[in-house]
Amino acid sequence: MSFQPDLLAWYDQHAADLPWRRSQDPYRVWLSEIMLQQTQVETVKPYFERFLEAFPTVEALAAAPLDRVLKLWEGLGYYSRARNLHTAAQMVARDFGGRFPTTVDGLLLLPGVGRYTAGAIASIAYGVRAPVLDGNVIRVFARLTDLKEDVSQTTVKDRLWKLAEDWLPDDRPGDYNQALMELGRTVCKPRNPLCTTCPIFLHCAAFNQGTQAQRPVKKARGATPHYDVAAGIIRDSGGKLLIAQRPLDGLLGGLWEFPGGKREGDETLPECLERELQEELAIQVEVGNLFTVVDHAFTHFRITLHAFECRHLSGAPQRIGVRDFAWIQESQLDDYSFGKADREVIKALQERRNMLF
Repeated sequence: MSFQPDLLAWYDQHAADLPWRRSQDPYRVWLSEIMLQQTQVETVKPYFERFLEAFPTVEALAAAPLDRVLKLWEGLGYYSRARNLHTAAQMVARDFGGRFPTTVDGLLLLPGVGRYTAGAIASIAYGVRAPVLDGNVIRVFARLTDLKEDVSQTTVKDRLWKLAEDWLPDDRPGDYNQALMELGRTVCKPRNPLCTTCPIFLHCAAFNQGTQAQRPVKKARGATPHYDVAAGIIRDSGGKLLIAQRPLDGLLGGLWEFPGGKREGDETLPECLERELQEELAIQVEVGNLFTVVDHAFTHFRITLHAFECRHLSGAPQRIGVRDFAWIQESQLDDYSFGKADREVIKALQERRNMLF
C-alpha cells in the first residue's frame, strides 16, 4: 500500500489549524487526546483552551481539587475521563517528575490511556513509530480494503491494528496518524464520503467497487433502554437546597445532583423519590408538585428526569449512597459541577427566579 506520500502531501496542505497542533508539548497532546475521545473537535476547542488557561502545566492540574476539574469539564460528558485525567496528572507529577513517559508502554501506565491514546501521544509528541486506530481510522481502512466483515468483532479489529502497524511510515508517524484521523473526520465521512476530493481514492478498493456507502460493516444496535428517574428539589425551612455528590466510581461520578434515582417496578414517581432519599441520605420529605421534566440520552440508554419540589421533614442527611451532600442557597448552584440533565433543572429554576424578580 503506497498511499502514504499522497496522504501526507494532502495533510501538509489541508491540516486544520487546531489549538493542540501548535505545539508538540506532550501535556497539550495528552490533554487534547483525552478530550477528543468520543467527542467532536469543535466541541473540544473551547474546553481545551479553558483547561490550559486554568491549568497551564501538568503540575497545576495535579494540584487542583477534583471539584474544580469537574466544573471546568462540565458539559463535555464521559466524566470518567476527567477523573482519570486528574489522577494521571497526579501520577505524572508525583512519580515521573512532571515529565510524561516517552514510550507507548510507559504511557499505558496512566489512567485513562489505552492503546489508541498511547499511540497518538507517543507518535505526535515524541515521533515514536506507534500506530493508532480510532473510529475514523477504522472507517478509512475498511474502505481502503473494502472490508466485508463486522469491524466491531475482536478478530477483525486485531487485523486492523496489524494494518495500522504495517502501513505506518518510518518518517513523520505523528503527522501520518493525524492525517488519517483528519481524513476520516473531513473527507471519508460515515455518510456521503467526499470520494472525489479524497487524496487517496485511487488506492481505495471500496471506491473502485462502489461499496464505500456500505463500509464499514457494523452490527445493528438493539433498542435503547429508557428509564424514568425522580429527583427532589429539596428545601429546608430556611429555603436552602439540598444537593448530593455522586460516588466517584459510578456514572457521572463526582458530579453533584438533585438527589433521587430510578423508578423500580410499578411504584409511582413520588414513591420512588421517597424510597431513594431514604436509601441514599436517610431523610424523609414531603413530595410536592412536579417542577419540570427533562429528557436526556446517555451513550447506551435514555432517561426522563422528573424533578419534584420537596420539603424536608425529618432526618439529618447521611452519606449512605452519596459521596457528599450540601445545603446551599439557590444562587450558589453555579458553583458546583452538575450533569447535563440537572443543569436543565437549574436553568428552569433560574428562569423562574428571573420571572419573579
